[in-house]
Amino acid sequence: MNADLAPPAPLHVVVVAYGPVDGLAGCLEALGGAYPVTVVDNSSNPEARLVASGAGAQYLDPGRNLGFAAGVNLGLDQVAGGHDVLLVNPDARVWPPAVEALRHALVADQRAGCAAPALRDPRNGEAERVCWPFPSPRRAWVEAPGLGRLLPADGFLIGAVLLLRAEALAEVGRLDERFFLYAEEVDWQFRARAAGWHPRWCPDVTAEHLGAGTGGDPRWRQSVFHASVERYVRKWYGPWGWTSFRLATVLAAGLRGVARRGETGRAERRRAVLYLRGPVRARGAAAPPPPAGATGEHPGPGGAR
Repeated sequence: MNADLAPPAPLHVVVVAYGPVDGLAGCLEALGGAYPVTVVDNSSNPEARLVASGAGAQYLDPGRNLGFAAGVNLGLDQVAGGHDVLLVNPDARVWPPAVEALRHALVADQRAGCAAPALRDPRNGEAERVCWPFPSPRRAWVEAPGLGRLLPADGFLIGAVLLLRAEALAEVGRLDERFFLYAEEVDWQFRARAAGWHPRWCPDVTAEHLGAGTGGDPRWRQSVFHASVERYVRKWYGPWGWTSFRLATVLAAGLRGVARRGETGRAERRRAVLYLRGPVRARGAAAPPPPAGATGEHPGPGGAR
């Protein structure tokens, strides 16, 4: 690190947990007690309390499933001013050397509002896509015929392991709690970009992420993901923008559903039907959470991995 640069800001880690505690135990073990950690347990699981306290982390039980964004915001209540905040999924593992590399990346890039490492699946070593383009009606129509590569690649970083700069948090604000699960980090980074901040992906820094490792019904995750996409597009592009985005998605998914065979084709046809109905309406306000939960992993435009 350049000696002329200021040292990294103090750091606080926030983990929003839900469901089985095996992943949470591995997550906290990897951090090794190097930083103050707050665990927000949306499942009110007594085992999670034991795991958190055993690792020296602060444990918060909100008494109900707040969703990811509200869980993060509750954790932020425990963070002193001037602290960078590292969001870590319970199914992710990031070790202190990687955390330090992310912290120094923010020091080196003063307009980076957040930073994220490369992610690999520990089961097979495969890389997970970390950088995704912001959804928009224009992009939906360009991507419908497969021409998305013609658009700028600027976008957001998924939230499985995401370091947020203290100054950016103070300026941009907290996560929008209207997003129960998925798209909350997309929305925050879109707001950050409007305020002049940009994301910093660090491909030479590596963490592990199971991806949907906290379990749950994949169909449920799909429904929640697409409902969050609808909320995001409506928020930033209004009802007409949503109508345009929806039509492009139905057209693209319908064409792929006809052209592709097997489960891939069936999945595309289900997506076309989902967007015809409207993802928020299809999910329903009273839809129950999945039995084992899922927090924060981003499935990307193609749905849950």
